[in-house]
Amino acid sequence: MYKLVALDMDGTLLNSDGAISEHNKQAIAAARAQGVYVVLASGRPIEGMTWALKELNMNSDNDFVLSYNASLVQRVASQEVVRSQTLIGSDAKAIAAIAHDLGVHVHAFSRRQGLITPQHNYYTDHEAKINGLTITLADFAELDDNEEIMKVMIIDDAERLEAAIAQLPPALYQQYTIVRSAPFFLEFMHTNSNKGVGVKALADFLNINQDEVIAMGDAGNDHHMIEFAGLGVAMGNATEETKAIANYITDTNNNSGVAQVIEKFILNA
Repeated sequence: MYKLVALDMDGTLLNSDGAISEHNKQAIAAARAQGVYVVLASGRPIEGMTWALKELNMNSDNDFVLSYNASLVQRVASQEVVRSQTLIGSDAKAIAAIAHDLGVHVHAFSRRQGLITPQHNYYTDHEAKINGLTITLADFAELDDNEEIMKVMIIDDAERLEAAIAQLPPALYQQYTIVRSAPFFLEFMHTNSNKGVGVKALADFLNINQDEVIAMGDAGNDHHMIEFAGLGVAMGNATEETKAIANYITDTNNNSGVAQVIEKFILNA
């Protein structure tokens, strides 16, 4: 019945050590052997996903990947773009100015410059470390208005970020897709970019129906694809908001909840 499985990485496919369990690997390989497409759909840049794609042997031109919360959907081997909807420099300027006024940090992913931030901070360092990236210091006010920006993030400790979110101008929610991917990450994408739109675009590209899609996640940036999928799955460690919109709640990321779903709904169905 199910032909496409979209997996978030952090808090979903990966355990608390940032690794993929053998149980998850085996279940994914078995599903793919049956002709099921399994794709990673992450807020991470593609550079932070390549190691996982390699471990899962998902490196062919018949494999696909959704990065930057599906602002970019592409084939893995050839990097052919299936769908792309991004921001521009003027967006990054506007969001950075708001972040500055609210006293929180900001960084962004530029197609040309990579990970950029006006000031070194713990959370940008964390982003760089988990994705194997270098950081480019950049004055956002000097960005070219038309520079391609994959996404912009307001970042800080949970309490400070919560206070900033409460003060965001309501109009921003009309201008951007805004999702909370972690207690310390608030992400801004194009209004027509989110994991749900990305998974739908890939399903359409592959001639797969909505009810033939499974999506699994644990946080706010997964909500759109969980809501889109025929079977939307929340991890046992997911936020309460994520669990509330899911069709099914599986075990935690540390207990190979991904593998348990694949076994129940695909391999043993």
